Amino acid sequence: MGAAVAEGESRVARCRRVRAWKQGDQSHIMSVVRSSVHAKWIVGKVIGTAMQKTAKVRVTRLVLDPYLLKYFNKRKTYFAHDALQQCTVGDIVLLKALPVPRTKHVKHELAEIVFKVGQVIDPVTGKPCAGTTYLESPVSLETTRLTKNLEELNSSLAQ
Repeated sequence: MGAAVAEGESRVARCRRVRAWKQGDQSHIMSVVRSSVHAKWIVGKVIGTAMQKTAKVRVTRLVLDPYLLKYFNKRKTYFAHDALQQCTVGDIVLLKALPVPRTKHVKHELAEIVFKVGQVIDPVTGKPCAGTTYLESPVSLETTRLTKNLEELNSSLAQ
């Protein structure tokens, strides 16, 4: 027989192992499955604009380690065609994959600048913010809104 008895292995365990081997079961072999992601749309941060009409964009993904069952950051750098040269270092941009690569390295184009560096807008409220605070106080916004409503009511009553 081709299966040698492992030290300390019971006869029942050996029979199960041999039966699984004959049926082609590969679950007892541990292997790491690698997946490659070919995304059409990518969000990343501009880290360089030294080349003409090209932006260097870093994209960070969370990848699961199969042994530790913990997510780790995986960084990848892309070169994107920026025809209008509107990017600056620090911008958060949306890239679109090109159907045919422009050059050996440039395989994406700049679709949109999501957040300009220094001009962060809260996606929920739509108000400009710096860190965790709003640049415009919510109280002043409410008072200006109320005064506008009051002026509209007064103008409609006057007519």
